[in-house]
Amino acid sequence: MSICRRSFIVGLPLVLGGCATQQPQELAPKSSADDPYYLTMYAAIDTEPFAVPAIDLKQVNPRFYRQQVSYHTGEKPGTIVVDPNERFCYLIQENGKAMRYGVGVGKVEAFNFQGEARIARKAEWPGWRPTPDMIARDPERYGPLKDGLPGGAGNPLGPRALYLYRDNLDTYYRLHGTVEPWTIGTKVSSGCIRLLNQDIMDLYNRVPVGTKAVVMPSMAVATS
Repeated sequence: MSICRRSFIVGLPLVLGGCATQQPQELAPKSSADDPYYLTMYAAIDTEPFAVPAIDLKQVNPRFYRQQVSYHTGEKPGTIVVDPNERFCYLIQENGKAMRYGVGVGKVEAFNFQGEARIARKAEWPGWRPTPDMIARDPERYGPLKDGLPGGAGNPLGPRALYLYRDNLDTYYRLHGTVEPWTIGTKVSSGCIRLLNQDIMDLYNRVPVGTKAVVMPSMAVATS
């Protein structure tokens, strides 16, 4: 299985491909981080093949918690819209509403995908395999991993992945989970769109294969 071209972790503590970023910090005020509603939303999940840990909400800005918001757009309900400037992913709903998720986006604009695509594949506990251009660019690092890594608790794609295709071709960009929840809301990845694990599981359950996805252009003046 292929993943985002440059974002993965191989074992602990060995880290490759730009996944390791910054140490977690306490960002959320106590009133938000201790809210029973969000504590339940981001609680540990033990019904999966691998454990999904609870999110430490003190490490995540409350504006990036999952919530339904007013969102007016010309896109039809059921469409995914990613706004890399605001660090949000929207699932468009009826009556001017959307389910909004906080995301981490690409730190280098040249690596970012933008425009329209389709969710052509969905995967639970996805595996990872380096693409040929990754191996050609850095054979010492990626060559030994040419056969890929299985999905699991340590895989940086997390428990779910949605695969973006354009014109029936894999773009090698995905919406997926993360092993670094504190990076949500930042420009941190190597191009793929990362969500909190509980959020990518929620989005995964809401959208079928064939769903339209729109990634808006990233502006150079965006703030982290």
